[in-house]
Amino acid sequence: MTEVEAKKPQESLQDRLAQVIDLLHRHKLVEDLAHRQEGEHQERVESLVHRQNLAELQRKLDDLHPADIAYILEALPLEERLTVWQLVKAERDGDILLEVSDAVRESLIADMDDHEILAAARDLDADELADLAPELPRDVVHELMESLDAQQRERVRSALSYEEDQVGALMDFEMVTIREDVSLEVVLRYLRRLKELPGHTDKLFVVDYDGVLKGVLPIKRLLVNDPEKQVGEVMADDPVTFHPDEDGYDAAQAFERYDLISAPVVDKNGKLIGRLTIDEMVDLIREESESEVLNMAGLREEEDIFASVWKSVRNRWAWLAINLVTAFLASRVIGLFEDSIEKLVALAALMPIVAGIGGNSGNQTITMIVRAMALDQVSTGNTARLVRKELGVSLINGLLWGGVIGGVAYYLYDSWSLGVVMTAAMTLNLLLAALMGVLIPMTLARLGRDPAMGASVMITAMTDSGGFFIFLGLASIFLL
Repeated sequence: MTEVEAKKPQESLQDRLAQVIDLLHRHKLVEDLAHRQEGEHQERVESLVHRQNLAELQRKLDDLHPADIAYILEALPLEERLTVWQLVKAERDGDILLEVSDAVRESLIADMDDHEILAAARDLDADELADLAPELPRDVVHELMESLDAQQRERVRSALSYEEDQVGALMDFEMVTIREDVSLEVVLRYLRRLKELPGHTDKLFVVDYDGVLKGVLPIKRLLVNDPEKQVGEVMADDPVTFHPDEDGYDAAQAFERYDLISAPVVDKNGKLIGRLTIDEMVDLIREESESEVLNMAGLREEEDIFASVWKSVRNRWAWLAINLVTAFLASRVIGLFEDSIEKLVALAALMPIVAGIGGNSGNQTITMIVRAMALDQVSTGNTARLVRKELGVSLINGLLWGGVIGGVAYYLYDSWSLGVVMTAAMTLNLLLAALMGVLIPMTLARLGRDPAMGASVMITAMTDSGGFFIFLGLASIFLL
């Protein structure tokens, strides 16, 4: 690193995005001014200005990491996104396509012709090609497969044969294998002959002549042990291994639990067929977290924030329709007690409090349960205990905060009976919220659905309708 580079301050992603947006705006402004000019040199001036501004923007992009460019592309409206995309050097297209979100990748691929797609994909590894292949035109995938050698083609087909969240679809094939009957000195000489090690190589995989995994040799053991020792003497013979049909999220949890950087993937006969690396696991955890957030809000898929209005409507309409139905049911519950509300106007002012607190409590419970289910901490053996615990928490919160709001109601309306009804309604609605917060995700899981799918919408519907019914029902019985 040069002295100038060492002194250069580290820019944040937001700073880089702001610089790109500023360059885009300057380019558009100058271009608009050039369009207004008249005369024989207008076209020449316009072309010069165009090249000058875009060249500066391209130089900026050339200095950025593919992941940073992906971040910038995701943050730009479609027209500006495509302008930036056209300035990216062709040899970097593949790496950037792997980094952007699915929704943004779709818009970028749509702007590329078949030749550009082939050029972008040819330099990718087999596991990366498998990630990209489902979103490419079928004829492009066919041509791409024909251009691969037999080993690469088989690896891509192998990765594509698994579901996208299985270990087999997430593993890569770039790894270093050694024998257990050679010395560490031989291994070191072998490594020196390689141009570079595969990314995230923290261990070498020890296999026999049939490719069956015998153990792993951590790099740190290789470096600190006597070079005359054999691999079999210092290797770890009980590594954490995965099978290609295992769930990727379970593997990600194992990576977190055992502090893994890489791990071997073996078939049913113990033969080494690939490896998992920490970068794939981090990406998987992030995608799973984003998916949970979207599902709880009732969104069907990841959405490009600058997608067309029609695409966004299609993504959001389903649960909004369900929410409309549940809101109508809640209004009908209120309608059942119109006479009671007319006689005691205070009920109209207080009933949203009961429903709102219940909804918040229910969302707290459902978030905890969904997280516990994702971590496999919930089973049939502890469900009843979990329900009792959540009911206990809600009972205490209901009596405590129900008592507070009951006291406020007494102070405002000078009615101790209204305060008691408020306390009772708050307590009962929080109990209902706790029960539904446990049952909704568990029921969804039992039906084979994502436990987070629309959970927030459903719990809000339950606590709104239930809260109105409980509060207005108690008020009708004891106050009127």
